[in-house]
Amino acid sequence: MFTIAFKNVLMTLFYILPGFLLGKWKKASAEHLPSLSAVLIYVCSPCMIIGAYLQMEYSPRALGNMGLFFVITLVLQIAFMGLLRLILRDKFQEAKYKVLTVASVMGNVGFFGLPIVRALFPENPEVMCYSSVYVFSMNLLVFTVGVFCLTGNRKFLSLKSLLLNPTTISTAVAIPLFIFGVGPRLAGAGLTFITDAIGLLGGVTTPLCMIILGIRLTTVRFRSLFTRPIVWLACLAKLILFPLFCYLAVYFLPLDTSLKASVLVLSSVPCASVVFNLAEIHHGESELAANCLLVSTLVCFLTIPLLALLL
Repeated sequence: MFTIAFKNVLMTLFYILPGFLLGKWKKASAEHLPSLSAVLIYVCSPCMIIGAYLQMEYSPRALGNMGLFFVITLVLQIAFMGLLRLILRDKFQEAKYKVLTVASVMGNVGFFGLPIVRALFPENPEVMCYSSVYVFSMNLLVFTVGVFCLTGNRKFLSLKSLLLNPTTISTAVAIPLFIFGVGPRLAGAGLTFITDAIGLLGGVTTPLCMIILGIRLTTVRFRSLFTRPIVWLACLAKLILFPLFCYLAVYFLPLDTSLKASVLVLSSVPCASVVFNLAEIHHGESELAANCLLVSTLVCFLTIPLLALLL
């Protein structure tokens, strides 16, 4: 497990290099990032979610496991954020601690986590849908509580924001496709070019996310990147404390091994790029969000393989 996780984490990190070089050669700049982030959030990520469901054949057991995984991950995220809120108390009013709370729980589950769980369990396509379910549960929070923390605007704490966001909409499309076996039906009718096209766009998600990260990396001062205690505190919480909290919560439950492993791996991924993307779009605490994302992504090549030893 350690070797598989280590290789896949390094491969994902490799995608940062093209963005970094483009930024250094002045072929791309931070001014392009809001547009690229919009493509990532509103096009590539939904295709990744829909594509994962199209690859699976429907079974009541798989649907039940996905529903259970959704409840577990949603509860664990809320519980850990509530715990941080209690620990921070009055400090939570400061913007940097709001970002800390979001960054400690919201992870790069789809862009970073999906390739890793797919590599760890190649014979179990269900784990790819676990990743999508986790993205769904996370985005129920990030597009409401997360955006509120970044902007301070209570209008995002609404049913509209909860339902009308790219992840919720794409999941609402994907689940009926899965239940009615649309993917296998398309394959049987010789229409695999449709699923291939969706899969191709979805496959761009992880490289594009890392390229954006590489461009952002050229805009930060490395000294400030590694010397701010709040950034390291967020990384400690996201990469070690939160995954251990999640794994301990499910370890003694009578669940499938792949489900428990997916909880650990998907909760141990770096800080969510969607937090950075939304900070860019809403012009919020983008620098702090970017620093948490950058440092946690660079450090996770050690923490994820080590946590995989628990499996």
